Amino acid sequence: MITPNMNYANLKDSYLFYNISQKVKAYQQEHPDAHLYRMGIGDVSLPLCDAVIKALHEAVDDQADAVRFHGYMPECGAPVLRETIAAYYGSRGIALSPEDVFVSSGASDELGDILDLFDRGGSSLIIEPAYPAYVDANVIAGRKIIHLPSGRENGFLPEPGEDTVADLIYLCSPNNPTGAVFDREKLTKWVGFANAHESIILFDAAYEAFIDDPTLPRRIFEIPGAETCAIEICSLSKTAGFTGTRLGYTVIPKALKRNGMCLNDMWVRNRTTKTNGVSYIIQKGGAAVFTPEGQKQIHDNLRIYKNNAAVLMEALDRASVWYCGGKNSPYIWMRCPEGTDSWAFFDRLLNEIQVIGTPGAGFGACGEGYFRFSTFGNPEDTKEAARRLEALLK
Repeated sequence: MITPNMNYANLKDSYLFYNISQKVKAYQQEHPDAHLYRMGIGDVSLPLCDAVIKALHEAVDDQADAVRFHGYMPECGAPVLRETIAAYYGSRGIALSPEDVFVSSGASDELGDILDLFDRGGSSLIIEPAYPAYVDANVIAGRKIIHLPSGRENGFLPEPGEDTVADLIYLCSPNNPTGAVFDREKLTKWVGFANAHESIILFDAAYEAFIDDPTLPRRIFEIPGAETCAIEICSLSKTAGFTGTRLGYTVIPKALKRNGMCLNDMWVRNRTTKTNGVSYIIQKGGAAVFTPEGQKQIHDNLRIYKNNAAVLMEALDRASVWYCGGKNSPYIWMRCPEGTDSWAFFDRLLNEIQVIGTPGAGFGACGEGYFRFSTFGNPEDTKEAARRLEALLK
């Protein structure tokens, strides 16, 4: 008899967003005419920009022409896209080789797959509250998880302590769910710790494009020494609206080595074994993101989401509610009204003002008593949701 991976038995019974969808479905069945203001799941609401759409159409036409047709793509990414992404990093003063860049089908896929590089007997440090997939991917892999609690007292941005020990360290900045952003000093401490202890940082940079403050690092490789201790995983989902199109990239410098093994070479071997690469059509669309026209258009869209954040923050300020995030981040992490747990607050918002957010408890024990709002929604809906929220909280 085949033995299944028994680690699946250690997963929570249901996923956070599944629970939310079930509650919303039940409400809609009872109130079929109600309009819901959705600020829960972090999905974008604006379409792909014109430069990307044009490139996608051109790529489809290429596939209809025998001369321009593309079959299997290089498993690690089309050379032109890898070169384009490396040049994008170069514009921020980060020297990368195109071979350091690996094109992926998205950050979520990569965050799970990357664990193939590491011994399952090792440990993973995850700052809590945390994106649930970090925890679940490590549970499935059978790795030991070390939960590092964070809270309002440290701005949800803890530093390594004298007793901190871990093989892998998950850092997300801007953070999902808290919206907190590591400054250069704190990120330097984590890089120093990782190099001193031969740990490896898995840096989730999915929301880097939302950082406007020039003093804040957008990339782990802006920190000296990161090239010998960090892997950066990024996505075009929130940066350029690719949630339904699926494209991301991972940066593994050649300088990153452990026990005589080069992790870049290992990932080449992994990708050439386990994938056939991302489709030509999607990669051509992704390359358009990094053109001057594409950059202008995606930042026009990002400004709309940032304005949504400003509208929500102003409402919370007027209601005298504590929160973090919103600035330099697409997420706002607010304190629930005193004495209210996060799932009870979810139910109250849904039933009384038809606003949907995400209960903090779904991101771990440190999230209890907090609530996350996404700012990726429709601007008019966001304004009305903010008005309703302010009236409720006052």
